[in-house]
Amino acid sequence: MIRLLLLISCLLSVNAWAVDPFEDFHEYGQLSDEEIHKIHQGELLYGDTEFGFIVSRGNTNSTSLKFKGNLYQDLEKWRNQFKIDSLYKRDRNDTTGNDEVSANRIFLSAQGNYKVGEKNASFFIYGDYEEDEFSGLDFKSTLAAGYGNRLYQGVKNQVDFDIGPGLYRSVAEDDAELEEGEDETKTGYLLRLALQWERTVSTRTRFNQDLSIEQSLSGLNSRLKSETSLISQVMGSVSLKFAYLYRYNSKPEDDKLKFDSELSATLVYSF
Repeated sequence: MIRLLLLISCLLSVNAWAVDPFEDFHEYGQLSDEEIHKIHQGELLYGDTEFGFIVSRGNTNSTSLKFKGNLYQDLEKWRNQFKIDSLYKRDRNDTTGNDEVSANRIFLSAQGNYKVGEKNASFFIYGDYEEDEFSGLDFKSTLAAGYGNRLYQGVKNQVDFDIGPGLYRSVAEDDAELEEGEDETKTGYLLRLALQWERTVSTRTRFNQDLSIEQSLSGLNSRLKSETSLISQVMGSVSLKFAYLYRYNSKPEDDKLKFDSELSATLVYSF
């Protein structure tokens, strides 16, 4: 499967070079994240949206459509990022013949980085909120703050990191089975580490690896989220993105698995 995805991406890149009617290449294909931010510096909002086909394996096993959005602000002192990631599935039950919801999830996050004197250095504040109908929780959220900087800068590679302490809060569903004396609301301390690796593959293709780890300091669940993606320009402001998303929860609710994974092919539109 991975070889097939890489082959498709290479073919798209070759075709794009064969006929090049674009004077201004699509930002995803030619420019790094840092160059994109410089171009849009001072603008109120810019970013990209994704829509595409996903095969999920883990707590849910089905085929679906997904919407994802990334919005940015790059101001004089602040660089802000807002994310939305939603997934909704309806599958037919072979026994009853009825259509049933098999997944219903929405994830929202916001991060503000305050730029300090040193290049690429910043102090950040991060927050997220997630509702997942099939997680056994009503919702869960994280709030963290700390320091960020560039870990490595090369000709084709750059690696950035954020690290800092935070708080975790979750609320169980009303019908959740709780042990005697167990509170439906759980709050604890954590340490959050986020890494972003970007590699330029060609003038029209790039590789991204985003990893976030939230290690509980209060004996609650620790979480890991990893997205590996390859993004290649198709035409104009449209790119094709292949991604593998892996999520791990050390202490899932009820009888849920500890992991979820998603393999996706989405179209990305930047603005």
